[in-house]
Amino acid sequence: MPSTPRSTAVPDPEGPVADYVIVGGGTAGSVIASRLTEDPDVTVTVIEGGPTDIDRDDVLTLRRWLGLLGGDLDYDYPTTEQPRGNSHIRHSRARVLGGCSSHNTLISFKPLPGDWDEWAEAGAEGWGAAAMDPYFAKLRNNIVPVDEKDRNAIARDFVDAAQEAAGVPRVDSFNSKPFHEGVGFFDLAYHPENNKRSSASVAYLHPHIEAGDRPNLRILLETWAYRLEFDGTRATGVHVRTKDGEEILLRAAREVIVCAGAVDTPRLLMHSGIGPREDLTALGIDVRHDLPGVGENLLDHPESVIVWETDGPIPENSAMDSDAGLFVRRDPGSRGPDLMFHFYQIPFTDNPERLGYEKPEHGVSMTPNIPKPRSRGRLYLTSADPEVKPALDFRYFTDEDDYDGRTLVDGIKLAREIARTEPLAHWLKREVCPGPEVTSDEDISEYARKVAHTVYHPAGTCRMGATDDHEAVVDPQLRIRGLQGIRIADASVFPTMPAVNPMIGVLMVGEKCAELLADQARGTAPAAGTSTSTGGDAR
Repeated sequence: MPSTPRSTAVPDPEGPVADYVIVGGGTAGSVIASRLTEDPDVTVTVIEGGPTDIDRDDVLTLRRWLGLLGGDLDYDYPTTEQPRGNSHIRHSRARVLGGCSSHNTLISFKPLPGDWDEWAEAGAEGWGAAAMDPYFAKLRNNIVPVDEKDRNAIARDFVDAAQEAAGVPRVDSFNSKPFHEGVGFFDLAYHPENNKRSSASVAYLHPHIEAGDRPNLRILLETWAYRLEFDGTRATGVHVRTKDGEEILLRAAREVIVCAGAVDTPRLLMHSGIGPREDLTALGIDVRHDLPGVGENLLDHPESVIVWETDGPIPENSAMDSDAGLFVRRDPGSRGPDLMFHFYQIPFTDNPERLGYEKPEHGVSMTPNIPKPRSRGRLYLTSADPEVKPALDFRYFTDEDDYDGRTLVDGIKLAREIARTEPLAHWLKREVCPGPEVTSDEDISEYARKVAHTVYHPAGTCRMGATDDHEAVVDPQLRIRGLQGIRIADASVFPTMPAVNPMIGVLMVGEKCAELLADQARGTAPAAGTSTSTGGDAR
């Protein structure tokens, strides 16, 4: 890859200049970088905190995803004390090109129409289902149902048993049409012939890196962004530190796009003086722009787990050991599913073991989770030092009516019904945890919350809203309210949580952001700042 891009910008003696500087070479950042540099006259610099994923079988082989958690490619964020949940949850965030799409299971759901429409109703004009649907067809990832050779026998029997016990239809491809409930094998972004990922980096960046056909694209690896640079209210660049400790100011002639994710995007903003005034002042951080919504509205998909010991080993074939799942709509008035399960072909006992449960030699798990959780958390800084990790307080199971807690109780009960149903039942020797003696709603709830985990879907911390919504961080053009030359494109802009795994939603945010930027460059979009009451003229 060329180290020096061709640039339309005037060189600046204080640091390299590109038309666009993208913070984060992850799920959305890869999309935006690839799309912008389709125009050979546009230069882009991508800042990625981790190394490349090229030639890394530990990353590119999908079934090895569990080995990445907690390793050297994981930022590994702790959770604050959770009085009604599990205080020991570690939130994996990937430190590698491709971001979390290089680190996760690549379960791929197009967000449901109700998810997008909920955004539009929350003030994200132009983000409704009809407007967003075309972006799915633009995605370059190889999204296919789990291949027949990867459908192991116990997962097939789970699908049959869940269809019978839950009374839901079998789904051959969850992306073929919108659904309210159903059971089946997932769609994955992978290449079945060799179990390799079709991550954001693989699909959008690798072809150009390997061909060397994008001299206008510069990717800085193992380079950490720690502060944004401004001229008044206009973002002009990003301060970075290389792995060798060199500090550089990378300048953007047009815009800075922050794609660092739901944790590191608000973290970078706050260390740059953008966020809640009182919080920043208390830490001694100079306030550049009082924006109280930064770090608020922290969302996640919490889940619990129920584990069975099996009579013997489980067949070896699998795409990534959690290949099938179930969606249920308990409330007929719900726009979409309100209870979901992943079926793991492994005994997933990390959290139960903390309570004294033992991991069986052979086993399977169901992980009931909450598609539309009602609890809302908060991310905040505890130090003015950018290297100190922020605090993540998800406030799990704190919603007023205990909807989230009751959803997990319903999930444990339904999981037991599925386990009693053939053809799955004959595989299962005994329920390991919580154990058949845990039967009351109160006891099930206590267990479910204490062993609760995350599906690694933090979102919402720089939420999008209407241009006059003073609690929103970005407007529907993804521009930070009250500032110019800077946008956010990642899961942090989600106003609400999609009912399904959100990776495809993040890719679609990336596609839309790239289109917004291209429209801006062509002069067919509103000028930056014109949609906000505090914004100035574009420069």
